[in-house]
Amino acid sequence: MSMRRQYHLRAAPLYLVTLSLLAASACNSTPDSTPDPADLVLLGGSIVTLSDAGTVEGLAVRGERIVAIGSASDVRAYIGPDTRVVELAGRSVIPGLADNHFHGIGGGPGVDLSRTRSFADVLDAISTRASGTPPGEVIVTNSDWHEGQLTEQRLPFRDDLDRATTDHPVVVVRGGHEYILNSAALARWNINESSPQVAGGRIGRYADGRLNGELVDRAKDAVRLPRAPAPTPEAALDALAESHQTLNSRGMTSLRYPGGSSEQYEELQRLKGEGRLNLRVEFLMRARGSVEAVAEAMEAWPEPDEGDEWLKIGGVKLGVDGGFEGGLMREPYEEPWGEGGTFYGLQTVPHDLFVETVRTLHAAGWRVATHAVGDAAIDLVLDAYEIANADAPLDGLRWVIEHGFIPRDDQFPRMRALGLGVTAQDHLYLAAPSLVQYWGQDRAGWTTPLRAYLEADIPVSLGTDSPVVPYDPWWVLHHFTTRETISGGVAGPDQRVTRLQALRAATEGYAYLTFAEDERGTLAVGMLADLAVTAADYLSCVDPCLETMQVDMTVVGGRVVWER
Repeated sequence: MSMRRQYHLRAAPLYLVTLSLLAASACNSTPDSTPDPADLVLLGGSIVTLSDAGTVEGLAVRGERIVAIGSASDVRAYIGPDTRVVELAGRSVIPGLADNHFHGIGGGPGVDLSRTRSFADVLDAISTRASGTPPGEVIVTNSDWHEGQLTEQRLPFRDDLDRATTDHPVVVVRGGHEYILNSAALARWNINESSPQVAGGRIGRYADGRLNGELVDRAKDAVRLPRAPAPTPEAALDALAESHQTLNSRGMTSLRYPGGSSEQYEELQRLKGEGRLNLRVEFLMRARGSVEAVAEAMEAWPEPDEGDEWLKIGGVKLGVDGGFEGGLMREPYEEPWGEGGTFYGLQTVPHDLFVETVRTLHAAGWRVATHAVGDAAIDLVLDAYEIANADAPLDGLRWVIEHGFIPRDDQFPRMRALGLGVTAQDHLYLAAPSLVQYWGQDRAGWTTPLRAYLEADIPVSLGTDSPVVPYDPWWVLHHFTTRETISGGVAGPDQRVTRLQALRAATEGYAYLTFAEDERGTLAVGMLADLAVTAADYLSCVDPCLETMQVDMTVVGGRVVWER
């Protein structure tokens, strides 16, 4: 099934016809009707419009919008004395990429493990930091890594970390759902063999019953990490702008923050007010705690859907289960993780609390997006959404399931009936070996089945979940078109999609997710000029070319925001 068909469900056919007529008119000018010059003209390459025009040779931009697409000879009519002309020489132009689930670029003051490839590398990085740190001071890593990148293909546990230092409490941060502590850190926070398991969390143990230092989801709450000195407002804004520039360099033109604070939103507003916002942002508020706490938080939030095409409030982020190591499943985990068939993952919020939170948000006019990894977690989300739907219909509101790793066939009709979308990311690309250990080969190979979602007519968009997964949107496109992983080979080859399907999900699919399909996501006359020029031909370069694709130029609203 094509992504075009997927978005028939709410896009107006008349709009598509109108764009086609405008494009035909724009690209068939006569000498008697010479068009006004464009500001930017791209010629001589493979321009993948994703519109009814297909792949064309030329594109012209005036102001913020596309004014012509078609053959190179037709588009040359838009060249004037002040027009910037880019000769593509066989390169591609694609709609600007989007990231549907981006927390941050990663990095930070913690020990950087992003380039580690073995336990020796991890321990060397920690011991190097320890050598310059006073004894007793806490050492924390950043989260830009995963055990799938290590030759050992497992987490470094307590005994491993003790080899790096015993004089410092060490907290290894893995993604957004897990810490691993050395012995000194366990002692610092008084976590020991008699500590009870935590509802919605897990305290890991070795086979002999000793703590292995692993704290998952709610169990992390026992640890209070030291706060880094707060940057000045100016430094924080500069860092945010710099991270956006990095995204621009990879062809990104749109971005969705899945759950943040009012202070973070205000920072983005300030960046926009200073004219330094170089991509379009949708921002979701974060809701936690009791229904009363959520209701109180809403009083300080912006209005639902506040904003414009540059910065907009897009709803509220909730969660019901863990991540790689805690997705809530219908069937138990593989042994030994399954603990004799008793471990099904982690439900991080009680059923009734989640349902009432969803209903409260719905009644207040908020759109809900919920983190759900496992199939049982998706069941819980669908149950709550259906109860909210009974209060007032959801169809047309485009509520969301975030991640949706393990959907089941019986869930697709329920998703369609509610008009839900799914935000998919490339977690499997990095974590395949771990997921095989946790869930077995079949479930791991099914993880984030993009093709199945498309065939079930479920609207899907693509993203990274950075820094839970190290950032690069081109890894996302590479993974979903090949199902290749960093260290686990090909996983779930039956879920490969074509390059066009993947590109649609990364552009048009995101536009649909954010109610922007009439403005961006495809390249057509009248659409916003959000696009990227790639160093190689997107459709014809030889795999694994997408994995290392370079971007030569990124344009947002007709303005060049990145050039290599």
